[in-house]
Amino acid sequence: MAPIKGSSAKRKSVSAQADGLRVTREAHSREIAEDYVEAIADLVAARGEARVTDLARRLGVTHVTVNRTVGRLQQAGYVTAEPYRSIFLTATGKTLAIESKQRHETVVRFLIAVGVPERAAERDAEGIEHHVSAETLAAFKRFMGSSRKAAASG
Repeated sequence: MAPIKGSSAKRKSVSAQADGLRVTREAHSREIAEDYVEAIADLVAARGEARVTDLARRLGVTHVTVNRTVGRLQQAGYVTAEPYRSIFLTATGKTLAIESKQRHETVVRFLIAVGVPERAAERDAEGIEHHVSAETLAAFKRFMGSSRKAAASG
């Protein structure tokens, strides 16, 4: 590959773009795991267990897809499961589910705070929550905190 010609600023811009794309790829790889552990946590809380059929219905995928993904989640240490039995989160899976749910709720509250209708905020948060950085989430929280203070004093 030929070196990039041009100014130092242009090289930094290309490097920043590459870093941004790398972060996005990493977020995509965690996205499915986060969606699954969140769904499993919700099902366990509501029904006491999560079954393949429940996950397939909730996530809009096939049983085969759920089985394959659960296998990968087991290998990653997020769930325990046996064939034809319920699926449960490990301690690591529970932590990921809690973090993901909190991120989702923060994004939804922020979007609503800036005027996005609740239904759209819920839908949009499903994509944003997996890609938002810790710095951006902190800024969302600061904004919402300052918005509440301004509303209370106004």
